[in-house]
Amino acid sequence: MKGETNAGSGTPAARPPRRRLRMPGRTRARRAAGWTVLALVVLLVLPTAGAAAALRACYAGEVSAEARSRGRDALWLGHAWVDGRRDEADLAALKRRTAGTGIRDLYVHTGPLAHDGSLPKNRYPRAEWLLKAVERELPGVRVQAWLGDRLAYGPDAEGGLRTADPKTRRAVVASARQVLAAGFDGVHFDLEPLRSEDAGYLRLLERLGPAVRAHDGVLSVAAHQIDPLPGLHHVSGSVFGHGKWWSQEYFGKVARRVDQIAVMSYDTALPAESLYGGYVAQQTALALEAAPARVDVLMGLPFYHTDEMGHHAAAETAAAAVRGVRLGLGREDRDRARFGVALYVDFAATERDWRAYRRGWGAPATPATPAGARHTQTSDAQGRQR
Repeated sequence: MKGETNAGSGTPAARPPRRRLRMPGRTRARRAAGWTVLALVVLLVLPTAGAAAALRACYAGEVSAEARSRGRDALWLGHAWVDGRRDEADLAALKRRTAGTGIRDLYVHTGPLAHDGSLPKNRYPRAEWLLKAVERELPGVRVQAWLGDRLAYGPDAEGGLRTADPKTRRAVVASARQVLAAGFDGVHFDLEPLRSEDAGYLRLLERLGPAVRAHDGVLSVAAHQIDPLPGLHHVSGSVFGHGKWWSQEYFGKVARRVDQIAVMSYDTALPAESLYGGYVAQQTALALEAAPARVDVLMGLPFYHTDEMGHHAAAETAAAAVRGVRLGLGREDRDRARFGVALYVDFAATERDWRAYRRGWGAPATPATPAGARHTQTSDAQGRQR
């Protein structure tokens, strides 16, 4: 995931000058490693295997009329919504922006988690205001606490959360209970970079499920992309020690342990809209094949425009992603009810992104299912990241 820097801790103040966007949980070194792998795939694998032509073929054809919003979409929101930098005027703008769309979940950045899995309460001082305001102004929309951290593997790795540590897993579960007790409707986890076949992560999800359900909450996760070629996750794992992709089997294991799974279908390094859109169509089909029917599958749409080796803004457009999603859904499971898109991210989105979402994905045929009543327990915290 990506994010925005914060002004720091202390009493909430006026908004700071705009700074360079930064995505939570991703260091420059990890991004560079991921970009290198992706560049190798684009430059070497695609031409040799003819995969470029295959991706363009995936992007061709007519979209199904049934492949449209089901009213189960989501929007990632920055930390400014819980640390005092957003206000009623911002909420009114968000209400106008989302009116008539299928958005029913807001993933609000509430962390990051500490490396030991705990969540300092001073990271979300305005959560109570947000929860009450959304309940009043956006009835039926659920607010989930977006928690994440970078992961560490191996004895020599420093500065990261370790899913293999039972004590850390217990602390993460306690953090989930903490935000649910504060009134959030669910918990959305984004832990990166997460190796395919990470058994500790599966054990964590098994502990989180009962804890979240005890609060009538939603357990949601952000997922890595699925191997576009069999075994590709071994490439990045072997070269860099962590994975860009998951095997489809591992994706299914994760999906079976949660209520909602959102595929981070961006940062692909692909240089053309036709390649990227075809890739999203393929990812959509792979995700639908692996996820149980009871689980909400959401495909990420890029609502940001940074230009770097791993992300070409002219290629990874919201319009191409929407078309790819519709093609993949129509070909694989056009009647699936539990499906949607997730928009990443509010503070970097443009009018063009929102138009592509509205025009391409459309309004839901039926209203989204209203969320249950929200708790409003006071939270006395101070946030740090956007």
